[in-house]
Amino acid sequence: MAFEKIESNRAPAAIGPYSQAIKAGDYLFCSGQIPLVPETGEMVAGGIEEQTRQVLANLGQVLAAAGLDFAAVVKTTIYLADLGDFSVVNGIYGEFCTANAPARATVQVAALPKGARVEIDAIAFCG
Repeated sequence: MAFEKIESNRAPAAIGPYSQAIKAGDYLFCSGQIPLVPETGEMVAGGIEEQTRQVLANLGQVLAAAGLDFAAVVKTTIYLADLGDFSVVNGIYGEFCTANAPARATVQVAALPKGARVEIDAIAFCG
């Protein structure tokens, strides 16, 4: 099986030895996105709402680079620095994942890269 690296200059560049996404067969595996502004590589200004919107916008750009959108997403994982942010993140997430809500896990973690409060990864179906 051949793997294809998917990249978008409209999403933040990887900050480590990983790809924004890898297409393998009929699936696209998207790395976790944190709330970095693609043009600057800096964290978006604001709180959990702004961070969540930036994360989802970044993830949307990676999906778009593969010719997909959120309707193709079958599984996500949301990582939160504070599970107390769940209701805010959940509400914004629902604005992006409207068609067939993907399977999902949400977990609280001790810390996220660059001090982010939220990170989201995704698996999408390309077939």
